[in-house]
Amino acid sequence: MRRAAPLALLLLGACTALAPAARTDLSLAPTPAGNASIEPIDPATGTAQHFALGAGVPGEWWKQFGNPALDALVTRALAANNDLAVADAALRQARAQAGVAAAGQYPQIDASYQAQRARVANLIATPLADPNATLYSLHTAQVTVAYPLDLFGAVATRAQSARYAAQAAQFRLGAARTTVVANLVQAVIQQASLAEQLAAARQAVEANREVLVLLRRRRELGALGSADVATQEAALAAAEAAVPALERAQLRQRAIISTLIGQAPGTALPDLPASLADLHLPAELPAAVPSALVVARPDVRAAQAAMQGAAMDVGTAIAARLPAINLTASYGGTATSFSDMFGPGNLFWQMAAGFSQPLLHGGALLNQQRAARAAFDATRAQYRGAVLLAFADVSDALAGLHADARILDAAARADSAAARSLSNLTRQLELGAVGRVEAQAALAARANAAGALAQARAARLADTVALYQALGGGVVPPAAR
Repeated sequence: MRRAAPLALLLLGACTALAPAARTDLSLAPTPAGNASIEPIDPATGTAQHFALGAGVPGEWWKQFGNPALDALVTRALAANNDLAVADAALRQARAQAGVAAAGQYPQIDASYQAQRARVANLIATPLADPNATLYSLHTAQVTVAYPLDLFGAVATRAQSARYAAQAAQFRLGAARTTVVANLVQAVIQQASLAEQLAAARQAVEANREVLVLLRRRRELGALGSADVATQEAALAAAEAAVPALERAQLRQRAIISTLIGQAPGTALPDLPASLADLHLPAELPAAVPSALVVARPDVRAAQAAMQGAAMDVGTAIAARLPAINLTASYGGTATSFSDMFGPGNLFWQMAAGFSQPLLHGGALLNQQRAARAAFDATRAQYRGAVLLAFADVSDALAGLHADARILDAAARADSAAARSLSNLTRQLELGAVGRVEAQAALAARANAAGALAQARAARLADTVALYQALGGGVVPPAAR
């Protein structure tokens, strides 16, 4: 018997040594994530932006855009979004399952009571003192205690795996909240951008109509032929055709906004920013080093928790191949009368210890361990993939912000030049100094430049949102309920 304890410790040490270590460090240098540039952005047009290396993402980063209507939309989405309701329910389920798994580490105590009324034949022995009695009542009550002696950690690793699953569900809820908020802000930005593009398209229609009036007047004077007028009528129709496509795109963005805030598309929306001018570009942006980014990204943390849980599952599979010991004890009483159940001579108790060792299961336990190890390898690769994706997202957002500033400068110059050109050519067209071809070219250039300017302004806002999301979003799930 003295050798049993050292043997158990030796087997336990072997089990622990076989369990894989869920390493989460990637030995990354403390440089900006993705090695993207964090030089200040100082365009000739629009707000200048600079980066604060090591600064965290504000918990309510959408308020950096300075629009109360946007803030109200986000609050409503966080309260009513259906995807968040699903993620929240999954978290509550995972926490409850973790509680079930943890309960296996403690003794199980059960109480039972049974009342029985029976009649037996005279030839059958009864449990009564009087062998002639054939009709009797029997009352039995007992308390049973069962405790698995978890020498090799099967129960403990199973409970720890469930706790990691609950952590992963919590981080997935955080990732879902970040995604919902980012998608909502992006949809609001696109809706405002489309509103400006739609206004520019309608202005292009009006400008084409004005040119058509001038050309018809010149035809009446004999300065132009009908072909020139027909060509301008075709140009007007093309300009009018661009409006419905933009209106449809705007309705699509409004439907997306409705879905994200948990209401049916087509119903009245709350107030929305009327134009991009209502959304202020944040002047200071956070920038994270890899170590901080890995901690801040909820999707990375969820992948890490899943990997750690898979490592615990390997330990559980190993322990399933080792001996199991169960301790049970029961205490109670039985009598023909309830009041005499715990009287002298009616009490009983029992203690038992059980030992089992798997011997031959057709390779099932070994393959179960191999499957658990393969699942761990998969989650480890998924974790590394999540980390690399996080770096790529930050790098892409930073590169996009720098490119957006240059594109916006070019778009602003093009829009200004196109507006001046159209104004000059319109006056010259009235005087007959230019022809229809020059006017149509100026009209098309003005329409394209106005749309490109709206898109460039929206891109800076959208990539700012993308940076906040890439750095983790900062949208913390509510406390455990």
